[in-house]
Amino acid sequence: MAKQSAGILLYRVVGSQLQAFLVHPGGPFFKNKDDGSWSIPKGEFDDDEDPLDAAKREFLEETGQSINGIFIQLTPIQQKGGKTVHAWAVKGDIDPETIVSNTFEIEWPPRSGKKQSFPEIDRAAWFDLDTAKVKINAAQAGLIIELESKVIY
Repeated sequence: MAKQSAGILLYRVVGSQLQAFLVHPGGPFFKNKDDGSWSIPKGEFDDDEDPLDAAKREFLEETGQSINGIFIQLTPIQQKGGKTVHAWAVKGDIDPETIVSNTFEIEWPPRSGKKQSFPEIDRAAWFDLDTAKVKINAAQAGLIIELESKVIY
């Protein structure tokens, strides 16, 4: 069965502008990548875990902050590698400078025999929706478009 992830598309309204909160993956593979590399905070979950619970857990793991509110279920999207992403939009406001992400360990440099730890998320930011559509993984842009159509601001 194809892998599946669950995530949170956090949004806020500043003045008359709707903004989306996105995170940038940490580690050496994404160090110099920007446009098309950002994502909603998300992660994989097992069939026996409630997807919304998984999305909240992943948000906490990737930002260090819990999330509450009225969750708007968005249409699942499929990423290039076949992974299905289930997402919920929720209104909120966090300071991207205060995020604290969990870490992962990989052999780095490759074939060196040395393990290094990297944050799963190395930074986060708020973007207006037009910019968010450029920054986010292309498959996830549909989540931003759906957010625009569902939120009145």
